[in-house]
Amino acid sequence: MNQTIPKSPLELGTFRKRGVRRKVPFKKWFPLYLLLTPTIVSLFVFNYIPMYGIIISFQDYSVFRGILGSEWVGLKHFIYFLNDARFWMVMRNTLIINFYDLIFGFTAPILFALLANEIHQRMFKRVIQTVSYLPHFLSWVVVAGIFYQFLAPHTGLFNIFMSNVFGMTPIDFMTDKSMFRGLLVIADIWKSTGWSAILYFAVIAGINRTYYEAAWIDGANRFQQVLHITLPHMTPMIVLLFLLNLSRIFGIGFERVFLMQNPLVYDVSDVISTYVYRVGLEQAQYSFTTAIGLTQSILSFALLVGSNWLSKKWVGMGLY
Repeated sequence: MNQTIPKSPLELGTFRKRGVRRKVPFKKWFPLYLLLTPTIVSLFVFNYIPMYGIIISFQDYSVFRGILGSEWVGLKHFIYFLNDARFWMVMRNTLIINFYDLIFGFTAPILFALLANEIHQRMFKRVIQTVSYLPHFLSWVVVAGIFYQFLAPHTGLFNIFMSNVFGMTPIDFMTDKSMFRGLLVIADIWKSTGWSAILYFAVIAGINRTYYEAAWIDGANRFQQVLHITLPHMTPMIVLLFLLNLSRIFGIGFERVFLMQNPLVYDVSDVISTYVYRVGLEQAQYSFTTAIGLTQSILSFALLVGSNWLSKKWVGMGLY
């Protein structure tokens, strides 16, 4: 009588009947559930309970009347910002800056991880990785101050160097509308590339070295090895991070833009988060800005679901 014998303990699970779930003993995993409890409670308290406040986007909210006592106005605020030219300018700026971040900021950690992996001197490689992590631990206050000092028109090191060496006229980069978006992207790349590349370094470190040895024996050069071995192994992580970044395309970090912008470049730098801060907190239009935030969240969620569906259809993998 022929009977299949599992080759290893890992294959024992294949003998379970389909449709029958294995019962997991609660007592066995109780310590892990206990460790998870604070995270679940904090997530519920700080992320789900505040969702109750989105109903003020359908009201003329007054802090004196409260949520239950404020007047209901339906879709008034949604209609208002959809007809507001200023809002569409803010939305355009948000999408353009995020689009630049996706093209340049998202690919920078991938390229950095691939290039750093080609460094064979171990000590030098560690130094490069460590130095690249350091900007991540600087606050955006410090980063904005560095850029303002470095790019100052008359006292900045960059303008002094360019004027003394090439005789160029000093440029006020931080007030130049044509350059400001690029500076935002460059600042983000400098600050986050090294830290974002950690995940790619982990993926590359987990690749079986025998693949490279076999490719080398077959005559593959370094570029071909990267193209046919390293990148395919990095693809799941790249897709995962790309979907997460794509879902945030309607939102952008508040600190980076708020600290680096100035009134002279509002037309090209004012994004949804800074607009909501200025209108919502400074002008106390809470219902209006809540309506903007709700619309932004719905669009981001729809984009995440749609991109995940397309990724599973075209690439065969997704977030869920």
